[in-house]
Order: sequence, then structure tokens, then C-alpha cells
Amino acid sequence: MPLSTFSNDPEDSAEGRAELVAAASRSTWVSVGVNLLLSSTQIAVGILSKSQALIADGIHSLSDLVSDFIVLFAGHHSLKDADDEHPYGHQRFETAASLALGGLLIVVGAGMLWSAVMKLQSPELVPTVHTAALWVAGAALVAKELLFRYMLAVAKRVKSSMLVANAWHARSDAASSLVVGVGIVGNLAGYPILDPIAAAIVGFMVVKMGWSFGWDALHDLMDRSVDEQEVEAIRQTLADTPGIRGVHDLRTRKMGDMIVVDAHIEVDAQLSVEAGHEITVAARDRVLQRHRVLTLMTHLDPWRRPGLDPLNTSTTS
Repeated sequence: MPLSTFSNDPEDSAEGRAELVAAASRSTWVSVGVNLLLSSTQIAVGILSKSQALIADGIHSLSDLVSDFIVLFAGHHSLKDADDEHPYGHQRFETAASLALGGLLIVVGAGMLWSAVMKLQSPELVPTVHTAALWVAGAALVAKELLFRYMLAVAKRVKSSMLVANAWHARSDAASSLVVGVGIVGNLAGYPILDPIAAAIVGFMVVKMGWSFGWDALHDLMDRSVDEQEVEAIRQTLADTPGIRGVHDLRTRKMGDMIVVDAHIEVDAQLSVEAGHEITVAARDRVLQRHRVLTLMTHLDPWRRPGLDPLNTSTTS
């Protein structure tokens, strides 16, 4: 299904959602496999080579496994049909998952920072790491960067903010592996203190990324509007509908990756109720077909021709 087209046809909608589910599941399971291999290797080699930075990076990779399963769980539940208790559907499961991802990252990052600070208080006790740690850090960097590029491509194709968050989580892992590599090189060059410093930097990066995800998700749960460019695009689609004379009081709020829209539209006051209703239905269909809008609530206002009607006003609720 093209990114710029949203169909009202049940078969097309079902096909598009099925594509999203398949793509999300496939990319997430790839991430599970990669992170399982990396975390076990990094932690094991980190312990044997005495590298705190590599152990921290392995724990970071391990946290990705938890986040991957959160994504799988939320992706499944967000696709449930609307019901009596959830008349707008379950799309916000994805937003809740992004909030959970942010919280998880903050907790994991704080733990890394605490462990590194404890090590830095006794720098003379920091051991020299083995060169095997450097090879593992390099392999992890390449693997995580490739995973990020793959997951981001899938997320953009299916337009899922939750998958975008998980992809950038993978990119934070790649950046952390780079920092770990630098710390290990410094340790091997005769500066052992650089290994726990690298671990502390990784912890800070994880906390920062978690705060960013959590803050954005929190705003979305508080009915944040979409950006002005998308609002204007929806407004223009309404205004271009034959029979509509004006559009005002257009409001939007995010519902997962979809949008709920409220708008007042103006039609000729001389039209019958049936004619006004047909224009409203046509406007709704055009918006749902052209934008990622879940539902559109409209209020119909009368429009009177300037100079021809002495009551040159319109009523709104």
C-alpha cells in the first residue's frame, strides 16, 4: 500500500495491515536473533577479557531483546478491531510500547552509569583488557549498524513510529559499540581508566535516548497534534471537495500511527440537509483515502453568499 494513500475498502485495509504486521514481525525477529547472539558473546567475552565497557554494551544488547518482545506484543494488540470499550481501536498500544521502551532504556542506562562510577572511584584497580574484546566490539559495531539500516527501512515503508523507535534504539547500540571500541583501544594503549569511562558514556547515551522516546510517547498519549504541514494538507483536501465553501476549527490528535480529525465545514445555506450530508460524506472519504486518518468528525455550518443575504453570518457550535 503506498505511503500517501489510505483506502476505505475493507479488503485493501486488511491487506495493508497484514503487510504491516508481517514486516514488523519479520524485522523484529531479525533483531531478536542478532541481539541474542551479540549480547551472549559480548557479556561472555567481556567477563573473560575483563572489559567493563564490553559487558555494559552486552547488557545494552540484552535490553534490546526485552524491547523487541515489547514491540511484538504491542504490534499484535494494536491491530485488534475496535470494540465497545475501545471504539477508536487499539492503535495507542504502539505509543504505550514506545513509552515502555523509553523507560527501559532509562533504567538500563542508569545502571550502567552507576557501575562505571563505582569503578572510577578506584582507578588503580581497573585491569588491562584482552585484545579479544576489541575484535568483538568491532564486530558488534558493524552488526548493529547494518541492523539499524534494515529496521529503519522497514519502519519507513510501513510508517510505524514504534518500529522507527526500535530502529533508532539499534542505532544507539551502534554508537555505544563505537565508544566501547575507543575505550578498549585506550585501555590497551596503557590507559586502563578509559574502559570504565567508555562504559559511563554508553550509560549516558542510553539514558538520553530513553528520555527522548519516553517524552515523545508521553506527548502523544496527551493527544498531541500532528505537525502543521500535515494539518494544512488535510485542510486543503477538505477545502478542495466540491460543495465545501470553507473549513475552520480543524483539530487533530495522534492515535498511534494514525490521526483523529475534527473539523467544521461550511456549505451553501440554501442546500437541503440531504445535499449537505452527501458533501460531508464525500469530504470524509477523500480525507481517509489521502491521509493517515483513522476517523473524521465533521460539524456542518451554513455558508451565506456575501451581499445577497442580509444575514451574512454563519453559526458554529
